[in-house]
Amino acid sequence: MKFCYHVSTIILLQHGVQQAQSFLVAPSLQNHQVSISTSKRHHCGSSNTNNNNNGLLYGWVQDANGEWEWEEDDPNFVPEPIIEQAVGGDGTAVAVTTTATATPSLPSGSFRPKQSLGQNFLRDGNTVAKIIRYFISDASRTIIENDSLEQIRAVELGPGAGALTNTLVSTLSDLGATSFQCIEIDPRSIELLGEKHPDLRVNHMDVLQVDYPDMAEEEGGPLSIIGNLPYYITSQILFALADASHFNAVRSATVTMQYEVGQRIVAKSSTKDYGILSVVFQLYADCELHFKIPPTVFYPQPKVNSALIGLHFIGPRKLRERLSGVQPNELRRVLTATFQQRRKTVRNSLKKFLLNEVCGGDKEKVNQILDSDPLPLTQATIEARERGDKFALSQELPSDWVRKRPEQLSPGQFVELTRLVFHGDTDAHQSNQVDHGEMALGRKVWRKMKHGK
Repeated sequence: MKFCYHVSTIILLQHGVQQAQSFLVAPSLQNHQVSISTSKRHHCGSSNTNNNNNGLLYGWVQDANGEWEWEEDDPNFVPEPIIEQAVGGDGTAVAVTTTATATPSLPSGSFRPKQSLGQNFLRDGNTVAKIIRYFISDASRTIIENDSLEQIRAVELGPGAGALTNTLVSTLSDLGATSFQCIEIDPRSIELLGEKHPDLRVNHMDVLQVDYPDMAEEEGGPLSIIGNLPYYITSQILFALADASHFNAVRSATVTMQYEVGQRIVAKSSTKDYGILSVVFQLYADCELHFKIPPTVFYPQPKVNSALIGLHFIGPRKLRERLSGVQPNELRRVLTATFQQRRKTVRNSLKKFLLNEVCGGDKEKVNQILDSDPLPLTQATIEARERGDKFALSQELPSDWVRKRPEQLSPGQFVELTRLVFHGDTDAHQSNQVDHGEMALGRKVWRKMKHGK
């Protein structure tokens, strides 16, 4: 299969932060029909008022109303420019070929670029072609791993004027995929997409309010997400997908984001980029940084690089196995307590948390936990290690865990630390006999309470 198309992309710079939207004009896609559904619009900005002076994304901060925010949600957050050379990549895992041609002019009329939005254009069609190839590769790989129906149910977040949309319509049709819809808040985009593709479902809503479990149930199985994410709400979109994976509602996500944030998602322990994003998404998914998107492909050029990240969610069954009886909400609380004070040892960063939130002010019980040896691994973890499972092989908590700094613990070791904190008084033999196969993971753990259902 070969798809020829034209491409241009805008970058929406809101509050000094970059938001990528792709535009594509495919002359061969003129005869598709569209239905548009609407829902209440919501503002998707952040109310975070607590800034980290050096701009590092270490964890949650709390605003004046007691709402937990992620630092990169701050609308005033401006990352340092990245000056490394661009790194390419190829997505040859699936035999889908796309061919880019010259960049055309944008649609005239109501969708003319707005200077007030700081819109910039992508001038390299090959970048868009690579994004689509990687999306098909990510979605196809996760079909094999956790979906017996072998269908791609595609959802595009923020299609803009349809750069990815136009090609996805024909590409997915050729692959036999019958489920494709978009989430868009800009009424100009909805009107434009309606004219181009009258049969395409475009949901008029804030991406932060999407109910992925309900959407997956309507579509008959887990969803595959593609999109260019706004930088200032990237983490909140990703955390909504993580929560959705509790219900096997989302199986893959192929999304663009600030390169710095992408580096944090794939960072190894004991590195400066390693943090909460690393722990959460390496627990929930197999993560890949597909390629860097350099400023030179945009006009005018932004000051930072972007990246395409692929997340292959492991699904609720395997997630429960990795969690070994730990509730995701318990893990979140431990991650918050430790990474908020990442320069301290685990012992020092946990003391106040244990005293106030776990032990009810009992200092003796706090010392008991901090002086504890690691718990024996569960039988499920032992069996996974015997199979050579990489996550399980790095899950054993070191004997000197209290002297470690949080960035020195692997995602699996954070699971074991959480198990020790919340379940250390459970008999080890009893813990090994418990079947966690039906353990409720929670509908809202990582995303904010005000977002979605």
